[in-house]
Amino acid sequence: MNLKAENSSFRDRDALVYTDCGKTFRKIFTSYRKNYDKLMNCGLYERLIQESLLIPHKELDIQEENTYKIIEPEEIFITYPYEWSFNQYKDAALATLKIQQIALEFDMSLKDASAFNIQFFKGKPLLIDTTSFEQFEEKPWVAYKQFCRHFLAPLLIMKYIDPKCSKFFISDIDGFDLETVSKMLPKSTKFNPSILTHIHLHSKFLKQYSSTKKKNIKQKMTKFQHLAILDGLFNFINNLKLKQNDSEWKNYYNITNYSKNSFDEKRKIIEGYKKLINPEIVWDFGANTGYFSRIFKDISKEIVCFDIDYNAVDINYEETKAKNEKNIMPLVFDMVNPSPNIGWANNERKTIVERAKNVDVILALALIHHLAISNNLPFNKIAQYFSKMSKYLIIEFVKKEDSKVQELLNSRKDIFDDYDTLHFEEEFLKFYTIVKKDEIKNTDRILYLLKAKEE
Repeated sequence: MNLKAENSSFRDRDALVYTDCGKTFRKIFTSYRKNYDKLMNCGLYERLIQESLLIPHKELDIQEENTYKIIEPEEIFITYPYEWSFNQYKDAALATLKIQQIALEFDMSLKDASAFNIQFFKGKPLLIDTTSFEQFEEKPWVAYKQFCRHFLAPLLIMKYIDPKCSKFFISDIDGFDLETVSKMLPKSTKFNPSILTHIHLHSKFLKQYSSTKKKNIKQKMTKFQHLAILDGLFNFINNLKLKQNDSEWKNYYNITNYSKNSFDEKRKIIEGYKKLINPEIVWDFGANTGYFSRIFKDISKEIVCFDIDYNAVDINYEETKAKNEKNIMPLVFDMVNPSPNIGWANNERKTIVERAKNVDVILALALIHHLAISNNLPFNKIAQYFSKMSKYLIIEFVKKEDSKVQELLNSRKDIFDDYDTLHFEEEFLKFYTIVKKDEIKNTDRILYLLKAKEE
């Protein structure tokens, strides 16, 4: 036994998530017995599983003191709200509302509405916190404030200010402060009944009744009233749309300097690498809309597409939905400014390196010049970073003569005397061995298949 409690699980008094030999388990304490039995026996669990809104689990035949059940949920790659595009965030919010609507049908209710409890599994957002349910009582939804802070407020800030503002979540793990959001949103939003009610007036109410004396105000709220509020929120969020702005990378594949033959050859070379390594888990950094990531979709169980551009990630995500691509996960990610450990003791949310579990291959195509020249990153640092996360690396070296590199150098002094294939290979070979090396014809680009050296 190699038990290790998850650092993100300590806030739950009814359960504990832990890992054992790489597998994830959840201990359900006796304090949650009544609610767990209702969840499992009233039909709610089966309904949510049927609609792909709750992570499936199996019960283990293990007896422990003060533990009612030990369950083993299906394994899932953990993502965070500040790594989602606008439409991913929107779908996560709608999933949360749908779960609450269905729970009410079975006289249960979500006791929390944390965005961190929603994950994308087989292409769809679902709840991973099995112990989030409690017996319904005729009182205001206890998770309403959290839903507004974790879902509604971020979506509105992303829509009216900038999608990049979802990163505000990194500075406050408890979500977006409603008073601050109310001040940030355009004054015109006060004429929208939903925004006025759930953000502007809600923030004033919280401020007005924040004193200790007024916290115990009791208010009755029927199931019908709950459903009316949920329906209103669902319809409002469902109709939210992000203004489409042109971005540097959204139409990347239409403006590359590849000829059709060169582009096709690049694809064929990568397909050859795929046959050599037969990867189950693929991570693609700088994936854009996922064209090259999809080379692996017929054989890989999980493909994570990382890109800095929110528009590109949204396009990729919408394509996964349209084609029902259950093994592709697009995420927003800035390699030169990755999300840190945050939360209590800087230890509740993990870095991407810590979440790299059994990754077979990383793709880094047309990326090296942006890292090395745009961001002054030495080859050694780049090689070391990638080598921590996967067994293989497929990387494209873009020579200085390439027009895209020349574009980068047009706006700055060329101080990169070591930016060449000789120094590139010299530094990467400290961490890798070369399995394959292929020049892409009629280009100034080289593809490498590298294998990480064992430590």
